[in-house]
Amino acid sequence: MTLDPQQLGQLKADLAETLRTLRKRAGLSQVRLAKRCNVSQSKISKIETAEITPSLVDVELILRALDAPEQLVADITSLARLTNTEWEPIRSSWRRGLEKRQAELAGLEADTLELRYFLPAMITGLLATPEYIRASLAYSPGDISRTVARKLERQALLYDTTKHFTFLLTEQAVRWAVVPPPAMAVQIDRLSSLSHLPNIRIGLIPTGIVISRGPMNTFTVYDDRLATVETFTGRTVFRDSRDVAEHLDVFSQYEQKAHFGDAARTLLQEWAALYR
Repeated sequence: MTLDPQQLGQLKADLAETLRTLRKRAGLSQVRLAKRCNVSQSKISKIETAEITPSLVDVELILRALDAPEQLVADITSLARLTNTEWEPIRSSWRRGLEKRQAELAGLEADTLELRYFLPAMITGLLATPEYIRASLAYSPGDISRTVARKLERQALLYDTTKHFTFLLTEQAVRWAVVPPPAMAVQIDRLSSLSHLPNIRIGLIPTGIVISRGPMNTFTVYDDRLATVETFTGRTVFRDSRDVAEHLDVFSQYEQKAHFGDAARTLLQEWAALYR
C-alpha cells in the first residue's frame, strides 16, 4: 500500500483515537490500563495522543487488557501494522534532493550499533568507489555532485569501531558492471581491503550456492529496531518488531551460506582478475 506522509499521519491519529475510545468505553483510567499492560502510564498517554507509534505487541497488550472482541482485534492489529510501515517514493527523494536523503541515512546510522546489509544486485554506497557512486547515480535528475560528496562522507562511519557491519553480497552484486572493467577491478579490490577492518564482515554468496529462498530485494536492518527494503521506485520502512525479526531471520539464512574472511578475499581476487 502506498502511503504519503499525510495519509500515514492520519492512520496514526486514527489508531490513537480508537485505542483511547476503547479504554474509555471499558471504564479504565490510563493508570489502570498501564498496570494491566505492565507499561508506564506515560507510554499509554503518548500512544493515545499519537506522540509515539505503538508496536503490534503494544497494541495486542492493550486490546487483551481491554478484552476486545476477536474481530475488533483483527481490524485494529491491521491498522497498527500499517502505522508501523512507511513507503518512501524515489520521486519524493528527487524532489527534496538526494543529498537530504544522505543526511537522513547518516542520522539513522549514527544511532545504530549493528548494521546488516543484504545486497543481491549492486554494491552499496558505503563500500563504493567515487567512480562507482557517480555511475550508480547517473539515472538521477539534476546535479548529483553534492549527493556523491555526502555518500563519500558517510563512509567515515566504517572506521568507527563502536559499530559493527555485516555486508552480504551475491556474486552478481559484486560483478555487475556499473563502471568500465578497470574501474570495476578497483572497486572489487576496495571490498577486499575493507574486509580487513576489525568491525566489518563482508560475506559473499557465489553463483551456484544452493539456496531455496530467492534474493528478492536489497534490505538493511538497523540493530533490531528497523528494516528498510529498496525497490526501483522507492523504499519501504518497517518498524514493527515482527517485520524486523523476519528480515533478521532471512539475513541469517543467507549469512550461513556466505563465504567470509580469506575465502571471500580469494573470490574477490578472482573476480577482480577477470576485469583486468
